[in-house]
Amino acid sequence: MSIQPLLDLINLVPRDLILPPANLFLVMLAGLLLWRRWPRLGRSVAGTGLAALFLLSSTAGARFFVAPLEAMTAPLAAPEQAGAEAIVVLASGRLRHAPEYGGLDIPDYVALGRVRYAAHLQRRTGLPILVSGGNGASGIDPAPDDRAYSKAHAMAAALREDFGVPVKWIEPRSRDTGENAAYSAAMLRADGIHRILLVTDAMHMPRSCAAFERAGMDVVAAPTMFFGRQSQGFGAWIPSPEGVRRARYAMYELLGLAWYRLRSAGTGATDGPATKPPGKQASIETKCCGE
Repeated sequence: MSIQPLLDLINLVPRDLILPPANLFLVMLAGLLLWRRWPRLGRSVAGTGLAALFLLSSTAGARFFVAPLEAMTAPLAAPEQAGAEAIVVLASGRLRHAPEYGGLDIPDYVALGRVRYAAHLQRRTGLPILVSGGNGASGIDPAPDDRAYSKAHAMAAALREDFGVPVKWIEPRSRDTGENAAYSAAMLRADGIHRILLVTDAMHMPRSCAAFERAGMDVVAAPTMFFGRQSQGFGAWIPSPEGVRRARYAMYELLGLAWYRLRSAGTGATDGPATKPPGKQASIETKCCGE
């Protein structure tokens, strides 16, 4: 029996509602609604939501979710000896219509961290760079007037103009990590390239690595931005916007890993046109997720 109808139904739930802080506010709201009829249960539910919100609003609390993800990957020690043929850097967010850059979009600070590390790797290895990322969201195309200058174009401009590093390929169509992998792999295979240094955040690396492996690439993980290794003093327990951002990011990635596995088990689908046989799935999980 296929579970595809259930997966389709789950996919309709807005992601913002199942990620912090919105999901915790919903828990507290449920507790308040229960309070009048079942006071003890209502207080417990609302109190649990409030406590979780306080915990996950701190960078120390977020670390409970960040650390397991980052433990699945490791910094790349010797990129020159990795045997890679190209560097692939994945887009993140963007700042739209930046006035100081003539109204062009620019990479946000997360994407800029990836760009900086890609430039560092290019100088050490001399490998050509591919930047990947369109302006749409998963399953949603960008507006017609928002297609000409993609996130990939903005990252390529930063690499060339701000870091003095050449970019050989620009992949501007992808709307999510699966399409990053599928479209980038097609471009690279056309030039006879199969082994890559993959650059993205440490938290995003397990899911990205698996997507590119399923698309037929031989991935050497080159993660950057290890948030879980930051010092944990008293200030780390104080609620902050950065704590919420990290917790949200980590929970999104953990749910994404679970979602891809569930979808693959229920439908046989992957994040795009897979070129590796199904029997390789276990080895991909071992390589990319440390399992």
